Amino acid sequence: MKDFGLHIWGEENFTITHGRVCINHATSPSLLAITQCVRQKGYKGPLLLRFPHLIAKQISTLFEAFSQAKESFGYQGNFHAVFPLKVNQFPNFVNTLMEVSTPYHYGLEAGSKAELIIAMSKTPLGAPITVNGFKDKEMIALCFIAAKMGHNITITIEGLGELETIISVNQEFNQHHPHPICPKIGLRIRLHSSGVGMWAKSGGYSSKFGLTSTELLEAYELLKKAQLLDHLWMIHFHIGSQMGDISPLKKALREAGNIYAELKKRGATDLGAINIGGGLAVEYSQHDTTRERNYSLKEFANDVIYLMQEIAKSKNVAEPDIFTESGRYIAANHSVLIAPVLELFSQEYHERGLRLKAINPPLIQELHDLFSTLTPDNAKEYLHDALDHMESLLTLFDLGYIDLEDRSNTEILVNLIIKKAILLLQDTPSDELRQLQARIQEKYLLNFSAFQSLPDFWGLTQQFPVMPLEKLDTKPTNPATLWDISCDSDGEIPFRQDLPLYLHDIDVTQEEYFLAFFLTGAYQEVLGMKHNLFTHPTECVVRFDEAGAYHIEEIIEAQNLMDVLDDLDYDTALIDKSLKQSIEQAPHLLAEEKQDILGKLYLYLSENSYLKTIQAQSSE
Repeated sequence: MKDFGLHIWGEENFTITHGRVCINHATSPSLLAITQCVRQKGYKGPLLLRFPHLIAKQISTLFEAFSQAKESFGYQGNFHAVFPLKVNQFPNFVNTLMEVSTPYHYGLEAGSKAELIIAMSKTPLGAPITVNGFKDKEMIALCFIAAKMGHNITITIEGLGELETIISVNQEFNQHHPHPICPKIGLRIRLHSSGVGMWAKSGGYSSKFGLTSTELLEAYELLKKAQLLDHLWMIHFHIGSQMGDISPLKKALREAGNIYAELKKRGATDLGAINIGGGLAVEYSQHDTTRERNYSLKEFANDVIYLMQEIAKSKNVAEPDIFTESGRYIAANHSVLIAPVLELFSQEYHERGLRLKAINPPLIQELHDLFSTLTPDNAKEYLHDALDHMESLLTLFDLGYIDLEDRSNTEILVNLIIKKAILLLQDTPSDELRQLQARIQEKYLLNFSAFQSLPDFWGLTQQFPVMPLEKLDTKPTNPATLWDISCDSDGEIPFRQDLPLYLHDIDVTQEEYFLAFFLTGAYQEVLGMKHNLFTHPTECVVRFDEAGAYHIEEIIEAQNLMDVLDDLDYDTALIDKSLKQSIEQAPHLLAEEKQDILGKLYLYLSENSYLKTIQAQSSE
C-alpha cells in the first residue's frame, strides 16, 4: 500500500481503509463516498470539501499546547489567539470558524476596511480583534466605532502618522464624552531579527512594517502627551509566514521581550501583551527527505512561554499575555480539493492502438517479439534493445524508408516495453529506471484550474499533498504529470524525480478517477485568480452529527458563465440581447431551429466553465 506521505502531512486526520482515503472521525466515511454523494446532487467539476471538525481540532490543539506550557512553567500571563482574515475570508469558512471556536474566546485579525467589517460583525463581544496594516482616518474611525460597540479591539500602529491620526480621531469621538471609549493600542516593532524562507522579508530592518527604536520612543512620548499611554496594551511583531525553523523565532522573542520590558519600566504600566504574529508552519511535504518544519507545536509553545518568562523575571516586570495570529496552521487542513481526471494523454500507447501490417519492417517485428517475451530476467536487456531499435527506426522514418504507421507502431511498442519493464523491475529500482520513468510520464488532465485553486503552486512552487481517492491497495506505476484545463502551459504540475508522484493506469471511459489535493484551506481561495475565467469551485461543508453520520450542507455552486462576466463588469443584459438577436436574425435557420438553439444556449449559459466529466460506463 502506498500512503502518498499521509504519515508525514496527515496529522492523523485521514486514514486508508480498503484502498480508499477516509476521514479519521466519527463513522470514518471515505472521501470518495462524500464526493459521489455531492455529484449525485448534480454538481460536476472540481469540488471543495470543508470539514469544521478539523478547524475545531486545530484551535483546540493550539490552545491546549499553550495551556500545558503555561502550567509546566507556572506562567502568569494569559494566552489569546486571533485568526488573520487575509488567510481565508470565505463565508463558509469564517462562519464555521467562529461557530467552533466559541469555547476559546477566539477572535479575528483584520488588515483592511472590508476585513474589519467582517471582524466587527462576526467576533463575539469580548473576544479580541486586532487590526494590522496601513490605515487611514476612516479605518481608524471604524476601530473607534467597534470599541464603542463593546468590542475588545486593538489597533496596531505601523507608523507614527497613524498614531497622530488615532489621537485626532480620539478627540473627535470622545471630546464631549463623560466616559471616553478608545480602542487599545499596539505598536508593531521593526525587529533586527528576520525569518527564513520565502517570507523572511516580513522581519528585519528592511521589512515593510514596524517602528524603529527611535520611532518607538517618539510614539511613547506622543501617547504620553495625548494622555493615551494607559491605552498602550500590546507589542506586536511578525517574522514571516510558514516558519520552517524555530531558531529565528527564538531570537525575535528575546528582542521583542526586551523591548516590552523596557517600555514597561519606562512608564507604560498598562502594557500587558506581546503579539508574536503568525508563522506557525504546516507540513506540506509528502516525502521524508523534504520536510518543511523542524519543530513541534509543543516545542513552539514551550519556547514562547519560557523565553517570555525568563525576560520578565530578569527585567522584573509582569509576564505578558501572549497573542498569536496563526492563520495557516488553523485553516490549511480544513479543506480538500477534489479534481476529476478527464483524460490520460498517452493512452494511445496501448496495444489496441497498434496498426501492424501483414509484413512489418524487421525492427518493428523484433520490437513486437521483445514486448511479447519480456520477463523479469530479460527485462533490462530487452529494454536496452528496444531503445536502440527506436533510434534506428526514427532515423529510417526521417530518411523515408518507413511510413507513418510504422512510426506509430514504433512509439507504441517502445512505450509498452518501458512500462512493462518498469513493472517487472519495480523491486530492483535503479537510476536508469527512474530516468525512464520520467521519460514515459503519463499526463493526467484534471478538471480544475491551478491558477484558481492552487495559486501558491503556480506563484511560489508550493507543493501540496495529492493522492487518488481510491485504489490505494494497488501500487501505482505511472509517473504522473498533472495538467489543468486552462489554456496556459503554466497550468501544469510536472513529474519530478526528486518529488515523484505515481498514479494508477486507468481507463476514464470505464471508471471515474479522482485526485484529492490536501492542505488547501490557507490563502489558496482568496489568492485564486479567474485566469481563463474559471471560478471558485463548487464548495460544501461536511458536518457530523452526534451519531457520527455526515451531512453535506451549505453547498455553493461554482458561478455560471453570465455571473462571471457580470463580475468583470460586462453588461450581461446587453450580451444576452446580442446573442438572442443574432440567433433570431440568422436567415439560414428555421423558426423551430431558432427556438431549439436558444434553449440550448440558455442552458449552457446557466452552467459554469468547468468541463463535464466523461461518464463512466462502470464504476467500482
